[in-house]
Amino acid sequence: MTHSQESDETLASTTEPAIPAQESSAPVVADAAQAPVPAPSPSPSPAAFAARPKAPAAPAAPVAAPVAAVPAVNLVEAAKFGRAEEDGHVFLLLDGEEFPVGQYPGASKDEALAYFARKFEDILAQVTLLEQRVEAKAPTADMHKTVTHLREQLGERTSVGDVNTALARLVALDESIKALTAAERATHEAARTVELAAREAIVAEAEAIAAEDPAAIQWKVSSARMNELFEFWKQAQKSGMRLGRATEEGLWKRFRSARTVFDRHRRAYFSQLDNNNAAAKNTKESLIEAAEELATSTDWGFAAGEYRRLMDQWKSSPRASRKDDDALWARFRGAQDKFFAARQDANNALDEEFGANLLVKEALLAEAEALLPIKDLNATKKALQSIRDRWEEAGKVPRNDMARIDTGLRKVEDAVRAADEDNWRRSDPEAKARTSSALSQLEATIAGLKEDLAKAQKAGDARKVAKATEALEARELWLEQIQKAAADFS
Repeated sequence: MTHSQESDETLASTTEPAIPAQESSAPVVADAAQAPVPAPSPSPSPAAFAARPKAPAAPAAPVAAPVAAVPAVNLVEAAKFGRAEEDGHVFLLLDGEEFPVGQYPGASKDEALAYFARKFEDILAQVTLLEQRVEAKAPTADMHKTVTHLREQLGERTSVGDVNTALARLVALDESIKALTAAERATHEAARTVELAAREAIVAEAEAIAAEDPAAIQWKVSSARMNELFEFWKQAQKSGMRLGRATEEGLWKRFRSARTVFDRHRRAYFSQLDNNNAAAKNTKESLIEAAEELATSTDWGFAAGEYRRLMDQWKSSPRASRKDDDALWARFRGAQDKFFAARQDANNALDEEFGANLLVKEALLAEAEALLPIKDLNATKKALQSIRDRWEEAGKVPRNDMARIDTGLRKVEDAVRAADEDNWRRSDPEAKARTSSALSQLEATIAGLKEDLAKAQKAGDARKVAKATEALEARELWLEQIQKAAADFS
């Protein structure tokens, strides 16, 4: 983007007037209280500019509050402000006069009065909710309309209740809303002050960067920061609070001038940088020559270490121009590829040489796998030892087959080892003795429980019968498990 384009784009955005939040066309009487607009920060910074809150002219949408359960109508209280006739007609008593509010046919007098009293309580609930919104300092955009709407509802004389008290609450609400509106205007002005300070901070930092000594400036860091400031500026023009055409144009001229000075200094720096590219190119040419000399070496370990050293030097060398640096890297990488390809060919030759060893070990592996499942443990152990001896004599196999061959033999070894351990467990005299003792004790316990069960059955004691039966079943299950364990030792 050219400077003239940036100017046109920015100036065009500054001419757009701020659009205030639109008021609702109908009064809202059931909105939940919203949080007040936060107080402005006294010291804004460009870094925090992009994350600053929106201007209070566009508040967030209200969140509906849970509606409290409606209590039962107090007929005694309702009777102070209205009465009902037998045919369901209901009248409002207000300032010594009666006003018909409607009819509730087919119901008792209490039901009819309660119906219109509940309508009044619904209005009071809306008044209470509006009071809560004012107390919470919610945005006042629709509050005056809500007060007007509630007054109209009370004036329609379609409910029964203390109308004068409700109207007095609305008068108090009207005054509170006016005070809250004034506070909102003050908050708006404070937010504008924050916005102006943030814009001025952007301009001041850009001017400070442009004023740095070109010989000492860190161009990469400063260029990135200048670009960030420009992005902050564009974001402010797009979504920030409007400050007025004259103010924004004056700030933009200062910001544009700072960027122009900075760009002039930067171009001079990169012109000097071109002179340094030649030295960087010479340095990398020498590294390429050393890499090309190593390309035909067959001292694989030494040459690989030298290539790692050359690579470290390459990474620490200054960059030439992008075009030269890419071409130099291609030559350096080509020498490396030639060496490592030759080393791979040598490894492949070794793998081919070890191919005969692979055939021997595959045959030994088949012989070992034939030992499973184990029938004679001692004979199997002797046969496996013979296989191991011949396995060591066979020598190395190709690298790609080492894991497969070794894993196959290891599975057979693990199976023989497990069988040996199981055999020891089965023949362990201490474990056999413990099992035999537990078996004897449990058999004696079961015999006693059977006697208890017979006695309980004879006595007709159902509780003891159930208890003895449950205990006997549990011991018999234990006996079955111990008998299985004893069978393993046989």
